[in-house]
Amino acid sequence: MSWETILFYIDWILFIIAAFTVLYLLVFALAAMFGRKEYIPVSQKKHRILVLFPCYKEDKVIENTINSFLEQDYPRSEFDVAVISDHMSEITNFKLAQYPIILLTPNFEKSSKAKSLNYAMQHIPYKKYDIVVILDADNLVDKDFLQHINNVYAAGSKAIQAHRISKNRNTYTAILDALSEEVNNSIFRAGHVNLGFSSALIGSGMAMDYHWFKEHIGLVSTAGEDKEFEALLMEDRIYIEYLNDIYVYDEKVQKREVFNKQRRRWMAAQFNSLSSNFKKLFPALYRRNFDLADKIFQWMMLPRSILLALIIFMGGLMPILYAYMDMHWWQLALKWWIIFFILLLTFAIAIPNYLVDHRFNKAMRQVPVLGFGMILNLFRLGGLKEKFLHTDHDYDEK
Repeated sequence: MSWETILFYIDWILFIIAAFTVLYLLVFALAAMFGRKEYIPVSQKKHRILVLFPCYKEDKVIENTINSFLEQDYPRSEFDVAVISDHMSEITNFKLAQYPIILLTPNFEKSSKAKSLNYAMQHIPYKKYDIVVILDADNLVDKDFLQHINNVYAAGSKAIQAHRISKNRNTYTAILDALSEEVNNSIFRAGHVNLGFSSALIGSGMAMDYHWFKEHIGLVSTAGEDKEFEALLMEDRIYIEYLNDIYVYDEKVQKREVFNKQRRRWMAAQFNSLSSNFKKLFPALYRRNFDLADKIFQWMMLPRSILLALIIFMGGLMPILYAYMDMHWWQLALKWWIIFFILLLTFAIAIPNYLVDHRFNKAMRQVPVLGFGMILNLFRLGGLKEKFLHTDHDYDEK
């Protein structure tokens, strides 16, 4: 087989992988444009809710979060707040102990959110809860948040994901983090539920049936606990509802090195989830469990930043190689630029208007640097399977 033939096959194999991913993203981005309007009646029954805040070195933000959350309009007798304080200071724990909450203080040698959630289920005194809600230490919500969760649960939803958005866009990295999350919200949440698929989970701002959660939490053990929950829910054919109009205000990372560390953790979780669940793909298709099959397809796709880098690289390299080898196929390299513009169109559809302001263009200049960091992350995925990586809340300069 000649080098020209080998080059031809490599070009087309990579193109098919990239084109499938781009078209998948485009379909669900378009679907997100057509919002569902479903009437959720106000439930007369107030279900008992357990709200969990797994915290790892979150001394700077957790007290303000708890103080804010306790202002919920929901009847105070019908919800409990539990803070799992892992590696936080005695001063922080003393302050938290003054609030009407459940305070747990594990001290894991190797910390993870999954360990904190398991610890909570093992140590929180038994009460007859109906719903468990999981929030991050920096998450803020509106006063009617629990009321909305209660209404949707009463309407029949056993797994719920709220709309997580940024509460800070003070650095260009934070702006890009906010953009990335809203693209995910459009494609993997709003777009999916509009076409009848389950929403993706995020890791916070999510609620589940308490009894299901307690029964299955022991099966969750990695740093990608949201993906483990997704697989378990979908195996049980539990639909994950998405509340596009119910917000969880989340702090976005502000430094490039923290951004890269966070994405490295997410990439490791994605590859770990794929390796653990790939064998379930064909059985899921055979049993018409399309939610689970779709989720496994998602984990097979390239991360968007790497996809973008691959398309630009191949679009620039292939015409040169084809011309150098005096091949008559160089025009075929144009296909890479076609899907490049389709991918840009997809992003334009998925990004909400409120994020496109005077800071948007300047923030986009950081994309090549962050994209290069994502490519380097491919070679540094080891050792992240069970780590609870702390997000630094310090502010830095733009």
